[in-house]
Amino acid sequence: MEWAARANHLGGLPRKLVITAVGTFAKAVANVLNTTTVHNGDTLIHLVRSRPPGVPLLTVSNHMSTLDDPVMWAFKGFPICDAKLARWVLAAEDICFKNRVLSYFFRIGKCIPITRGGGIYQEHMNEALDRLNEGAWLHTFPEGKVCPEDAPVRRLKWGTASLIARAPVTPIVLPIIHHGFEKVMPENYAFGRRPPVPLWNQEIKIVVGEPMEFNLPELREMALSQSRDSSTSSGWWPRTILGGLDEAAQRCLYMTISDHIRTALENLRDFSKPYVKPEQ
Repeated sequence: MEWAARANHLGGLPRKLVITAVGTFAKAVANVLNTTTVHNGDTLIHLVRSRPPGVPLLTVSNHMSTLDDPVMWAFKGFPICDAKLARWVLAAEDICFKNRVLSYFFRIGKCIPITRGGGIYQEHMNEALDRLNEGAWLHTFPEGKVCPEDAPVRRLKWGTASLIARAPVTPIVLPIIHHGFEKVMPENYAFGRRPPVPLWNQEIKIVVGEPMEFNLPELREMALSQSRDSSTSSGWWPRTILGGLDEAAQRCLYMTISDHIRTALENLRDFSKPYVKPEQ
């Protein structure tokens, strides 16, 4: 259903209706039913509204519940109901695209289906890359699944790193950490299931970091150097890509980028924890 994701589909009316309806719902969850605080939200708003033309934005965050997106964009002052500014997001095919009705809904809502376990070079990763090539805003959950525990950020999947490395114009990468969504939509609420509606009277906290910089030419050289003695080859990856990197070098590059992102997310997670005054 890629046709449903096109901006000119039925004059763009279905997209506007869905983005507005979902945005209104998310605002109610974030600001009426619950209390949301945000740190450094102006940085995100600025990059969504006024980054240089043609420069893509790639936001990355932890994944606490199935409501993280869209509710994390519903804090006060954020243009969540603007269909033109709305993010594209990678979404699990087995959850959001189970049938034609859901597929149509999520497609017009600017979601890109991703098959978990399908690898970083699966077909729809190329679609995500196309959106970055257009200078759009894309959000990913690089942990690859919902992780509701208050624990260190897990090892990241390499799909996000591959998009950063493969994009013709290196995207602005912005890390975000949030807490509280796991209480609004807990994974195991009753009988091992999620609640039928979002819960209320919870506190949501969103911490936006600073843009990350990646010196990709230098990182590629490092990857080539580190992979010279490696003979890793699965036969499934492109033989050469990114200016001649073989599979072993690609793995080194994606691992390095992912480690940088994970470190940034973990630093934000530490920053977001409440300060506990040491005992005298």
